[in-house]
Amino acid sequence: MISVDEQIKIIAKGADEIINLDELKEKLERSQNSDVPLTVKLGLDPTAPDIHLGHTVVLRKIRQFQDLGHKAVIIIGDFTGMIGDPTGRSKTRTQLTREEIIENAATYKEQIFKILHEEKTEVRFNSEWLSKLTFEEVMKLASNCTVAKMLEREDFKNRFQENESIGLHEFFYPLMQGYDSVVVKADVELGGTEQRFNILMGRSLQKNYGQDSQVAIFMPILEGIDGIEKMSKSLGNYIGINEEPNDIYGKVMSIPDSLIIRYFELATDVPPDDLAQMKELLESGSVNPRDIKMKLAKELTALYHGSKSADSAEEHFRMVFQRREIPQDIPEFELPADMLGGKDVDAADLLVNFGFSKSNSEARRLILQGGLKVNGDKINTFKIPHLHDGDVIRAGKLNFARIRIKG
Repeated sequence: MISVDEQIKIIAKGADEIINLDELKEKLERSQNSDVPLTVKLGLDPTAPDIHLGHTVVLRKIRQFQDLGHKAVIIIGDFTGMIGDPTGRSKTRTQLTREEIIENAATYKEQIFKILHEEKTEVRFNSEWLSKLTFEEVMKLASNCTVAKMLEREDFKNRFQENESIGLHEFFYPLMQGYDSVVVKADVELGGTEQRFNILMGRSLQKNYGQDSQVAIFMPILEGIDGIEKMSKSLGNYIGINEEPNDIYGKVMSIPDSLIIRYFELATDVPPDDLAQMKELLESGSVNPRDIKMKLAKELTALYHGSKSADSAEEHFRMVFQRREIPQDIPEFELPADMLGGKDVDAADLLVNFGFSKSNSEARRLILQGGLKVNGDKINTFKIPHLHDGDVIRAGKLNFARIRIKG
């Protein structure tokens, strides 16, 4: 059995803040003495269905709790998700429909078990209890917090000062998230640092409802592959755990060198001693950062697709980016014969039709940045002359296609 002090050492690794450490130690001691696992809570609002590495920072910490013998309760916010978390928002969020919530929630359930132990995880939907509250119970819940307290939140305060509207329903979001902790009797709640207000609300509500307050553990926010902004699907700087192995590997290789160790720390299970050794090698300049980054790319690809896929993704990267070869298994796209044979082809339309760009404006930006090549030759105009059967299109670093004449 792992000692309480050793458990705390494991739990604290990589955490930004724990409120509070003495309470955590007390809960762990009680759990060990009674042989009753702690209930570790994480709330997920299914507003975006794909889990990316930014989400896994918290999920991997919960996995550590499970490995120590504790139980995870994942609360899918199908009810709170219809409001939308106002955290960090300058305007009221558009409310999702019930159908969108259910569809996104199903996707979340499929993905979280790539990280968590299914047999040690309880998944619940907070509509189970929130949709059944009477108006009297809602008033009792609301009485636990003042308007002044709500306006201490940075996002609410800023919107109030800038005369931006704040929906009354948005004030209920942290109350409902906190009430989730009351219902499941959470011992610990995890979240990113941006969830501080919501998670601390859970501590307050539990105390007001006669329960021991949950320990709050805040994990750092993982920067996206741009190295600047928080990893986010809406910003396009994310690495999804369901992406193809070649895409995961290639995206990891595009992160700034300054984030290599941070990604190792927050998104992998590499032991601290190995991390310290790699950090020392990088700081001393005795190793090429690319080599350490390739270890990171292989580690992350293997976590979600297995070691064989990681080996293949590494070979693909070496072939395309180091040996400058064209991959053998690239997709083929058919084009009508009247588009080829010497006629100019609209490059932006082509990239959108192939799914390499979401819009013509995005495609044009890629072309202007030198990201479009035909048979290895850079295309600097919006018209591609003389496309022929068998020509290879390359868009950006990762996308390849071979042209075939239809019919």
